Amino acid sequence: MTENDAANATLESVRPPIPDELPILPLRDLVMFPGTAAPLAVGRASSMKMLDESLPQNKIIGLAAQLDPQTEEPHFEQLHPVGVAAVVLKLVRSPNDQATVLVHALGRIKLVSPVQKTPYLRAKVSVLDDVTTQGRGAEAAFKALRTTANELIALSPDLPEQVSMVIANLETPGQLADFLAANLDVNTEQKQDLLEELDVAKRVRAVQVLLSRQVEIARLQAKIHQDVASTITDTQRKAYLREQMKAIRKELGEDEDGSAQQLTELREKIERAKPPEIVMKEVDRDLHRLEAMHPANPEHSMLVTYLETIADLPWSKLSEDQLDLDRARKILDRDHYDLDKVKRRLIEYLAVRKLNPTGRGPILCLVGPPGVGKTSLGESIAHALGRQFVRMSLGGVRDEAEMRGHRRTYIGAMPGRIIQEMRRAGTRNPVLMLDEIDKLGADFRGDPASALLEILDPRQNHTFTDHYLDLPFDLSQVIFIATANYMDPVPPALRDRMEVIEVPGYTDKEKLQIARRYLVPRQMKENGLKKSQCSIALPALRRIIDAYTREAGVRTLERQIGAVCRGVAAKVAGGKAKGRLSVGVEDVTELLGPAMFEREIAQRVASPGVVTGLAWTPTGGDVLFIEATRFAGKGHFQLTGQLGDVMKESAHTALSLLKSRADKLGIDAKAMTETDVHVHVPAGAVPKDGPSAGVAMYTAMASLMTGRTCRANVAMTGEITLRGLVLPIGGVKEKTLAAMRAGIRTVILPERNRKDLPDVTDEAKKKLKFIFAKTVDDVLEAALLPGKMRK
Repeated sequence: MTENDAANATLESVRPPIPDELPILPLRDLVMFPGTAAPLAVGRASSMKMLDESLPQNKIIGLAAQLDPQTEEPHFEQLHPVGVAAVVLKLVRSPNDQATVLVHALGRIKLVSPVQKTPYLRAKVSVLDDVTTQGRGAEAAFKALRTTANELIALSPDLPEQVSMVIANLETPGQLADFLAANLDVNTEQKQDLLEELDVAKRVRAVQVLLSRQVEIARLQAKIHQDVASTITDTQRKAYLREQMKAIRKELGEDEDGSAQQLTELREKIERAKPPEIVMKEVDRDLHRLEAMHPANPEHSMLVTYLETIADLPWSKLSEDQLDLDRARKILDRDHYDLDKVKRRLIEYLAVRKLNPTGRGPILCLVGPPGVGKTSLGESIAHALGRQFVRMSLGGVRDEAEMRGHRRTYIGAMPGRIIQEMRRAGTRNPVLMLDEIDKLGADFRGDPASALLEILDPRQNHTFTDHYLDLPFDLSQVIFIATANYMDPVPPALRDRMEVIEVPGYTDKEKLQIARRYLVPRQMKENGLKKSQCSIALPALRRIIDAYTREAGVRTLERQIGAVCRGVAAKVAGGKAKGRLSVGVEDVTELLGPAMFEREIAQRVASPGVVTGLAWTPTGGDVLFIEATRFAGKGHFQLTGQLGDVMKESAHTALSLLKSRADKLGIDAKAMTETDVHVHVPAGAVPKDGPSAGVAMYTAMASLMTGRTCRANVAMTGEITLRGLVLPIGGVKEKTLAAMRAGIRTVILPERNRKDLPDVTDEAKKKLKFIFAKTVDDVLEAALLPGKMRK
């Protein structure tokens, strides 16, 4: 018999015999070593059943670590092949169907093959014996390992004294290596490698390497602790003196309200917020003032409120951007239809952010008519970026202090809206929407638009100073998104700080898609209808769009769809519906009543002197009828329709131009001096103004004086000069959309607006014919039907 066989025989004599077949208990993130004991928490139903059925026959079970600790019910192949056999010393049950077992590991085993898989795992096992070698080298390694272990114990004052006694009583290298391996601060994989190492010499060397690393770490920690303990730091000195002051105040009876504890908590809260050094310097000064101030002092509560505001601000908290461009595009496409220009700009920002993470946040301004999705787009942008979303409505704000806050010298002072919203957001880089920026007002309390100049300047807002805080706060990581219906009321300096992105109105085709994808499902849900109860056919949606809405956005469209859904809900709730209701064109008329809008262009321009113009309004483009008539008089000229100064000047310019070209047009100049001309723009209660009605005014009067009727499906826009030139105008995209909605087929535009044609939607390009005019002669040739002057 060799020495190795003798050692194994001795081990067999002291441990109970291990059966060839054992129930297996899987372990999460735990490796047991022979000779060690540990309590194990058992919570799986399969493990509880294994204990209940196996322990009455045999107290010995198998323990094996899982390959993946997240696996809930591991199979045989999902366990490490080497484990230990252990005897169950004690079983304690808990009321919540769990148990704790105290086990003592006997020896290494190898899982050979599964015998039973359900309801718990049983496997054939074979006992693995240590391979030992004798000699001076092995003995030296054994002594070195024991010395290193004792040194680690000496450097670790938290360890109990019994540990050194246990190490001294371990007689074999294998036992010492297993004991130390079980208590090493290493991961599960490293422990499993030590368990699977049967060569004792190799195992000792591996444990020696890991133990030496921990000794070096312990030496370094002891040195750091000794260096720190050798001197009293300034912080400790202040803390000691603070405790003395607290005791003195307590003796004087001045600490009954717990102000000292409040001060300590406030200081800790501010330190957790991690404000910049310049801010912390000012905060320390206020904390010292508060510390020396009696709680009954009126300034005490004001100072506490101020410091709590500073503690609540996200000085150092930033949310991590989700820079997945494909994911962002999917979210934007899911929430909004079309708006490609806005989506493309956001994707560009994400790409730049990915390449330059420290870049400044953009300042976008979405300009467009109501109901096109400007405000809801901000929330989608925040969702796509993974940032917090904060919305500020600026409509009717007239006080500059609402932006910058009030001075602390005033009673009831509070921070401005910007700082308040940053505190609610909880991060320093939210998406902050400034809604309706064109609705800002100004009065004797200041101009809030001027207060936005610093906030919306990427070169200045990293040191934004609120009047209440009187400390710089970094806004450079905020993505500001402003919305406006039109930019005229926005001051030029503020407009210059923003990147303006125009959001046009929708075509009928786009409205149909929006209604089908978004509006109908939302209104059905809000009115308690299910897909199995109701559906709205596409012809019905087209009828709602054509006959019941005249808008650039979709708000009125959604209200009309909601009215249809409410009518269907009334039938379903009253039990009148049989099966699934399909809403058709006739049902729309029944539920919504007579059509609100009809295409009346042909009837309105059926006589000379009436033309169709195109106008731009803050709510989108619109068609504008201009009517001219004449009667016996003395050559007077009259304008009605609540026109602004600019439109009045256009009308006088058109009349002067018409008189100068009377011979060319075949108009009797004497007849013009003997008749009065009256030009009227219907809808007199609506104010109208703008530099784009000159062409329509001239055409209406030319049609009147020549007797040539304007073509019914033609609309025009443009300004004129006294030389007969046609000048460019703005809002081409909105005006073409309005023409398409009104049933116009031909649009006359100034030649110098040809460059704006790429901005026109593809649907408008298909449905409309564009004529570009350089002079008024080109306009009359395209707009008026041929004919002679009426006598």
